[in-house]
Amino acid sequence: MEMPSKQSNFVRQAFETPEASLDAADRRIVAELQAAPRLRVAELARRIGLSGPAVADRLRRLEETGTLSYRAEVDPRALGYTLFAIVRISPSGGGLRLIPGIAREVPAITECYRITGEDCYFMKLYLHSIDELEPILDLFTPHGRTTTSIVHSAPVAPRPLPIPAP
Repeated sequence: MEMPSKQSNFVRQAFETPEASLDAADRRIVAELQAAPRLRVAELARRIGLSGPAVADRLRRLEETGTLSYRAEVDPRALGYTLFAIVRISPSGGGLRLIPGIAREVPAITECYRITGEDCYFMKLYLHSIDELEPILDLFTPHGRTTTSIVHSAPVAPRPLPIPAP
């Protein structure tokens, strides 16, 4: 049996566990880092009114619990990815269990979600050209029906979640 990846556990926990118990200082740390992710600990401590070591301890705890993580966001166009596609898959037969494994093996697929509704999977793909799409879709069509949309624009760009009051 396949072990779930750290990312799939994170996504599952993010959507299935109740709200983490963040106190007011934790919420301020998260809000400040969402606004300015490269803040140094000393500056973050100054902004929220705690000592540097206290903020460092809180950051370590937020990281260990998976509440806070870090990654660099790179504009896909800077890497030559000119197309962004969304593919939904409605599996047939035993495809339901096979699709995540196939998706993990395709570097162009940056996200894959198990969803409810008519389709079971939602994936985001970045491509250098339209010619790259067909071979990727061909990996999935033996296991179900695919529906592909090419993203034209993002009227609402990715943004941080609002921080609810405690």
